[in-house]
Amino acid sequence: MQVQLRASNLACRRGDRILFRKLSFSLAGGGALHITGANGTGKTTLMRTVAGLMTPFAGSTTHSHDIGLLTERLALDPDLTLDRAIAFWDKIDRFGDPNVETVDMLGLVPLLDVPVRYLSTGQKKRAALAVLIGSNSPIWLLDEPLSGLDADAITLVTERIENHLALNGIALIASHQPLAIEGLKSLELGDYVPRYEAEDVE
Repeated sequence: MQVQLRASNLACRRGDRILFRKLSFSLAGGGALHITGANGTGKTTLMRTVAGLMTPFAGSTTHSHDIGLLTERLALDPDLTLDRAIAFWDKIDRFGDPNVETVDMLGLVPLLDVPVRYLSTGQKKRAALAVLIGSNSPIWLLDEPLSGLDADAITLVTERIENHLALNGIALIASHQPLAIEGLKSLELGDYVPRYEAEDVE
């Protein structure tokens, strides 16, 4: 089955406020979409809704394969060493031992004995990406994947996203930062903010 991700006439709200509405997109294997927009327009809400963690106010989302989500709230136990934190998710995903090749590729091998709490923001982000890669999820939802990263790490993460797309994966990316990914399409979330809300998010 071809990998697919769709949103149809989607609307989401926070409390009594409609964040966006009438939003639709469709992605197939190898496709990537960059979600942009000012703070408050609902980028994280969109990602959580597509992941199935929130219920849309209107419309629907559908996906053909498993989804992997990377957010600012990194799901790594701060009390564990990095190798044990990664191994926990490898066990959940029934992967067995941590993927040594992925960990090495992301420059994490020297940090495996370090408790997660002592890692920098960029190191934690790379560790979370290692978990995402290890999940083998064909659909990636990436919420601000480049925040807290230096130039070298940005290049590394961008390459991993491109590799995922080359393997017929899908990437939905919410980010304030530009992404140097060939063929990347863009969707400005502010275009879907109701008119009566537009002044509130400018």
